[in-house]
Amino acid sequence: MFQWLSAHTIPNHQKTTRRFSVGSNFYFGGGSVKSNHKKNLLALVEGAMMLALAWVVDYVCALAPYNGILFPAGGSITVGMLPLVYYAYRHGIAWGIGAGLVFSGLQIAMGWYAPPAGTWWAFMLCVLLDYVIAFTVMGIAPLFAKPFENKKRILRLTGYGLGAVIVCVLRYLSSVLSGGILWGVYAPESMNPWVYSLAYNAGYMLPNAILTGILAVLLCRAMDPLTLRPMKKGRQEA
Repeated sequence: MFQWLSAHTIPNHQKTTRRFSVGSNFYFGGGSVKSNHKKNLLALVEGAMMLALAWVVDYVCALAPYNGILFPAGGSITVGMLPLVYYAYRHGIAWGIGAGLVFSGLQIAMGWYAPPAGTWWAFMLCVLLDYVIAFTVMGIAPLFAKPFENKKRILRLTGYGLGAVIVCVLRYLSSVLSGGILWGVYAPESMNPWVYSLAYNAGYMLPNAILTGILAVLLCRAMDPLTLRPMKKGRQEA
């Protein structure tokens, strides 16, 4: 009997090991916390890289001489929003909105033009429409690409391009509101401020939307946001 008990009794050091293993799984989720920590760290690092890339691209494009000639009141034809859109496709809406919010802060810090009204509500509205909404909206691009996921490659790419175009158009609408409400004094005397805002902002933001959409398709095809490898065909296409 004693021999049987001895053979079927778990040694104390094994009990301790098992107890520690169970406790570790309970408190640390069986390694899930460590995995989430790595994902968050990766998202932060890539976010910093994409923010820097977006700022550099936007700055370089703004240096083009035709921008100052065509858009004397500000604005430029640029694809600086592409890194933010691609980052949102890679890490999701929450991270994308966060990156857009940080980028809006960078834009304000690097050079901000106060609205002519000079009142506190005008300042707040300018920050909201010209910066916060204008750039954080880039983070919701995956929302418009989602209906096309798990489809054929051509449809997935269509979704990526469509999402990029839509968020750029939303940014355009935000700028139109800002122009009509805050910057209407710069409109020609013979033109309605809202018409001027629609036309002036369309001059550079609509080309930006088209260019960003095209480049988003090409970039996502060459480097799938989910895998960072060339986009493969779906099962139904194989």
